[in-house]
Amino acid sequence: MRKLVAEIFDSGTRYEYEPPAPSDIVRALELDARFKDLGLGLVDGMVASIAERRQIYRILTTDRRDFSVIRVGPRLTRALELVP
Repeated sequence: MRKLVAEIFDSGTRYEYEPPAPSDIVRALELDARFKDLGLGLVDGMVASIAERRQIYRILTTDRRDFSVIRVGPRLTRALELVP
């Protein structure tokens, strides 16, 4: 975990840190309700809502169970591309 955090904040990498906005919390709760069978929780909902807001659909995650199912966008039709 420490190595990943160090890489994220290293200016030589392509990762970006995006602080959450209050509207992201609202959207995360909406996504959690929409995909209630997954039991997303706050963190996964926030990742999806920030990706949606930023229109960045390629995310770094090992949680394929939730993120392979979640759809984002106004009509919840956009899948997220998961890496690695």
